[in-house]
Amino acid sequence: MVRSSRGEATPGMWRREAGTAVRRGVALPQDPAASFAIVAGFHRPRVPTEWAPHSHDSHELVWVRGGTLTSRVDDRVFTVVEGHGLWMPAGVVHAGRATAGAKFHDAFFAPDRTPFAFGEPKAIAMTPLLESLLTHLSHTDLDAAARARAEAVVFDVLRPSERQFALHLPGDDRIDAIAEALLDDPADGRSLEEWARQLGTSDRTITRAFRQATGVTFAQWRQMLRVHRALMLLSEGFDVLTVSEVLGYAQPSTFIAAFRRIMGTTPGAFFTAGDDTPEGVRNPVSGVRNS
Repeated sequence: MVRSSRGEATPGMWRREAGTAVRRGVALPQDPAASFAIVAGFHRPRVPTEWAPHSHDSHELVWVRGGTLTSRVDDRVFTVVEGHGLWMPAGVVHAGRATAGAKFHDAFFAPDRTPFAFGEPKAIAMTPLLESLLTHLSHTDLDAAARARAEAVVFDVLRPSERQFALHLPGDDRIDAIAEALLDDPADGRSLEEWARQLGTSDRTITRAFRQATGVTFAQWRQMLRVHRALMLLSEGFDVLTVSEVLGYAQPSTFIAAFRRIMGTTPGAFFTAGDDTPEGVRNPVSGVRNS
């Protein structure tokens, strides 16, 4: 069974894995707006990597293959898995974390040359066409005409995902201890009543605080958090049985039902949605079983 790692805790994020490399921020290519509308590239961190809070003058699109990326923006934690990306508007302060071995892609968009604007972070559907175009734009030997044609198509096909993978954190002193405990250990099964006793308050106060801060009940928020954690584990190749045990579910079927309520599909269907894409442009997780 996978165990929660016991490294240093970072408020509002998953517990930091042992051996994590902490960086000040993603390196931005020098003055990308001077010649190109889009500058793309990729990295493959050999160890879990965390980027301290930072911002960019350019819009940023990040996506991963073979792992996951989480990003913290104010009171939200975004989970990025294969087939999806995260758009970060210019000037928005954010922190990030990628799992070891994940192929980390990023593309920077010059704001004055981008014909659309998302006012806040958005999950982006990383279609095979969009991935191929951005990979094409990462080549440094493209002539100006070829680059302009590819950039124009990127602007045409880049679209928000139907599902936005954002977990809202409470930011409320009355319940922050609950949120931090569950981020540390999503399998924590303490009931509303047990939490109320431990915090010296009432279950009604906790219920009201969760609704005010997140818009959902305590039980719904915990379920959403567990699904975010499940996305990370499943994308790393763990099977549904293992993930359901790690997250504290008595039966895999209960986990699958919870996943379907949040994501609209089963874990297996979610991670194999791109199997029929041509030439393996996208390579969804193949190890998601028992779904």
